[in-house]
Amino acid sequence: MVDFDVVDLPETDHVDVGDTAPDFTRPLVNDEYWEDVSLSDLTAEGPVCLVFYPMDGAFPATYIWNELRDRAWGDRLTVVGVSISTPYEHKTFVDEREMDYQLFSDPANGVGTAYGIENPLDGMTGVEEPRPAVFLLDGDCMVTYAWVASEWPDFPDYDAVEDAIEALV
Repeated sequence: MVDFDVVDLPETDHVDVGDTAPDFTRPLVNDEYWEDVSLSDLTAEGPVCLVFYPMDGAFPATYIWNELRDRAWGDRLTVVGVSISTPYEHKTFVDEREMDYQLFSDPANGVGTAYGIENPLDGMTGVEEPRPAVFLLDGDCMVTYAWVASEWPDFPDYDAVEDAIEALV
């Protein structure tokens, strides 16, 4: 039995396949340090899997990143996350999950808003996070695959993402 309500999320006008992904610069965090990095710096090195997720510590974040860690997509392309969590929270999360992936810190959710995936949190006026989403980007920042949650909680079809990765790389 599920001990939480599944909530339908409103329609969104999100970045989609064929669009150029909005570039941004935010702190990119690993288990040792962080530095400001732009998305275009990463795509200049090759394809990127950009994963938006709820704040660190929320069960969907843990589930998503455990799955991505176990699938080892980082062996084929750059995988990075984006959430509203601070660099300090990201550092702890990366270390606890034993992840090789890096996470962008976007506390004001400006990146989520630019991608059209903002999710206002119930009962918290003015507080929002990105809804779960996965975007595959080629070296020119063009979106080749897009999945955006339509309910909360919701998780990507990991096999479909993996197929899209195979087609991209």
